[in-house]
Amino acid sequence: MPLFVMVQINAAILRASGAARPYADSRPLAIEPVHLDPPGPGEVLVAIKAAGLCHSDLSVIDGNRPRPLPMALGHEAAGVVEALGPGVDDLKPGDRVVMVFMPSCGGCVPCATGRPALCEPGAAANGRGELLAGGRRLHDGADELNHHLGCSAFGEKAVVSRRSLVRVPDDLPFEHAALFGCAVLTGVGAVVNTAGVRAGQSVAVVGLGGVGLAAVLGALAAGAAPVVAVDLSEDKLALARSLGPVLTVNAGDPDAVDQVRALTGGGAEVVLEMAGSIRALEAAWKMTRRGGLTVTAGLPPPDAALAVNVVSLVGEERTLKGSYIGTCVPSRDVPRYIALFQQGRLPVDRLLTKTIALADINAAFDDLADGRTVRTVVTF
Repeated sequence: MPLFVMVQINAAILRASGAARPYADSRPLAIEPVHLDPPGPGEVLVAIKAAGLCHSDLSVIDGNRPRPLPMALGHEAAGVVEALGPGVDDLKPGDRVVMVFMPSCGGCVPCATGRPALCEPGAAANGRGELLAGGRRLHDGADELNHHLGCSAFGEKAVVSRRSLVRVPDDLPFEHAALFGCAVLTGVGAVVNTAGVRAGQSVAVVGLGGVGLAAVLGALAAGAAPVVAVDLSEDKLALARSLGPVLTVNAGDPDAVDQVRALTGGGAEVVLEMAGSIRALEAAWKMTRRGGLTVTAGLPPPDAALAVNVVSLVGEERTLKGSYIGTCVPSRDVPRYIALFQQGRLPVDRLLTKTIALADINAAFDDLADGRTVRTVVTF
């Protein structure tokens, strides 16, 4: 085994949240040289090739999702294995991998019962800004830097747990591969895993960011009909219509809920809320028919609360369900979704708005915050 030493990389570091907009001027993310430790036992050094900008990154920048700072951001990425820590024998240098932002220990109760997205040690490590094995591998001089969701992908390289990686085909473009680590896992997974959508069921999707549009793709692939997409942006509604037989409703219309209920014959059987907004979730609940299922994968601020009419919950046999990372089993789902993409049945590439250099990341987060992009990907 070769001896690997600490290396210096450039990475996007957030030192304080809540910066004033526009970010292109306030520059909350500083591109800084930092030091990266070699991979420890069960860890892998990955050369990052592409990393997507997601609202989960934005929510740390704007302070809606507090995380320990300073932190190297980025959690939706693809790259190439560069070095292996002790005990990693199922990957090799040169392998292409996708990062998954919830490492699964394999031994806690959720992992042992087939729900690795709810891994308890993984969630605890993410909350502390550490890797699954404990501790941090990023340094700024004598000071440690926190990891974002075990990935810290807005940098030239990253050390991550082996349990944060899924090997992918060598011919999959990096800018497309990155999307499978968050947007596709979360959106498609919410449809097929959390909701269990069946062919012919009516589905509505509220919120057409990267995750919401991935859910639209998942609903179409599952054979749902009709599929109704709901958003404030006419550009995103047009994109949704271009993906297949999709009906659209502008969420800003005063009668948006009634429109969805009319299009689905009294309410959709499954409604997925992907906007991370309590108002959107309330609307999604109202769009759901009697006996139907409302799924939320959006992440509003931690103090946000929803009031539910319990009589309707009981008398109409309604179900409200959360979905985290699409209730995924990454080692199973990432290859399945990639296969569907390669067959032309899940056109994930349509979610990619543009690629940028790392130096342009602050302005790109302005575009994301203003709803002008679906997925922007930093390429290295």
